[in-house]
Amino acid sequence: MNKIIATLIAGAFAATAYAQTPATPATKATPAAPASKAASATPATPATPAASAASATSAKAEMKEEKKEVKKATKHAKKSHKKAASTSASTSASAEAQK
Repeated sequence: MNKIIATLIAGAFAATAYAQTPATPATKATPAAPASKAASATPATPATPAASAASATSAKAEMKEEKKEVKKATKHAKKSHKKAASTSASTSASAEAQK
């Protein structure tokens, strides 16, 4: 407890000493160089769709299928883990009963 209190007090002293140090003087700002005349910009071209709506719906369907597969695999893993845990518990209980 004494070490904690001593650490807190030392931290408070360090914080106050840091807060009292004078700030470094600011340097004068240098004016920006005038911008040179640039060539005129080309006009923007309108955006074109990257994929059609049919491919978007097929991608959505693929995502749903992947999600189902992941969910199914997770459910199977949980089930097998639960089964393994229950069989190990029953085998340890039967081992203790035989002793």
